[in-house]
Amino acid sequence: MKSPICEQLGIEFPLIAFTHCRDVVCAVSKAGGMGVLGAAGYSAEQLEIELAWIDAHIDGKPYGVDLIVPTTMANKDEQLSPGEVRALVPDDHKAFAAGILARHDIDTKGLYDTVSGGSGGFLGEGRAANILDVAFAHPISIIVNALGVPPAYMLALGKQHGVPVGALVGTKQHAVKQAEAGVDILIVSGTEAGGHCGEVSTMVLVPEVAEAVAGFKDVSILAAGGIVTGRQMAAAMAMGAHGVWTGSVWLTTIESETSPIIKEKLLAAASNQTVRSKSRTGKYSRQVRSPWTDAWEGREDAPDPLPMPLQSLVSEPALSRVNKLAESGHAGARQLATYWVGQGVGLMTHSISAKQVVFDFMEDFLAAKERLQAFLDDE
Repeated sequence: MKSPICEQLGIEFPLIAFTHCRDVVCAVSKAGGMGVLGAAGYSAEQLEIELAWIDAHIDGKPYGVDLIVPTTMANKDEQLSPGEVRALVPDDHKAFAAGILARHDIDTKGLYDTVSGGSGGFLGEGRAANILDVAFAHPISIIVNALGVPPAYMLALGKQHGVPVGALVGTKQHAVKQAEAGVDILIVSGTEAGGHCGEVSTMVLVPEVAEAVAGFKDVSILAAGGIVTGRQMAAAMAMGAHGVWTGSVWLTTIESETSPIIKEKLLAAASNQTVRSKSRTGKYSRQVRSPWTDAWEGREDAPDPLPMPLQSLVSEPALSRVNKLAESGHAGARQLATYWVGQGVGLMTHSISAKQVVFDFMEDFLAAKERLQAFLDDE
């Protein structure tokens, strides 16, 4: 396709797949789009293993890496040890989370006794530099920061290696700030998106940002937020995007690492069965609704979410236990189970291969183009 994104990234079709599954990364890239590996939570050693595997299986096709290096976060400078960070989590928050599990017949003994780490998967400045060194030692075609302006080290390495740097934005003001900082690709993410998201809808945000950054000659735009079909992709590109960034649609693919119980929930969910909440990470993120999310959002005794990354040190141990029990058939855990997903989940009704998802996007995009052209053709 004649899109700046295709030329910039060396791909045939401007469909970018954010995923935590290396198999999906390879499948999408080999089908003509581009897979981007979500590396949140990886150590430098783990990321090296994943990227070496991708290099060996992707047939030389382009791929990328996505990190979470928040602009604002407790212990961003990593002066506190993991134990000192965990000590900042109030007992009231842990007790509230444990109470949700207990009401669903889940044993909470030792729930917070052996919590490892102190970042909740989010990178401080020191760990970010180590991870970036690993990423740039591989033939990546894009590096992305998911929260805030990318650190100067990321921007510098991108320029040094000729690798475009991307960043997610949720407002026009954020987009301009990122462009001024030297970001090459703006991932314009509407509130419909799964995971961390803002308040403005994709339909409004994409044309707003496209107009705001029109003066930045070399900045490209990827639309994101609830996009799971080719017709939505066509609409986004008609509004000024050069391609799309997608995440949720890959969660229910055959190759995805998503647990069976979560896949089952997502395939059955309607588009209005997600909730935008701070209760999982401390920043607003969209996830499938469950009694877990209802408790944090609807109970008067629910404590206010902690700043990132402290809230993750409350939610992740509890949800990890929930997920393990849900897979074993525990009824209460199956009810509580939740995962990040966008409002496009209502259009995700069956599990197919990642390759087929790419082909379906292509076919649906062309059908949308023909439908629009029909409005202009003479009778």
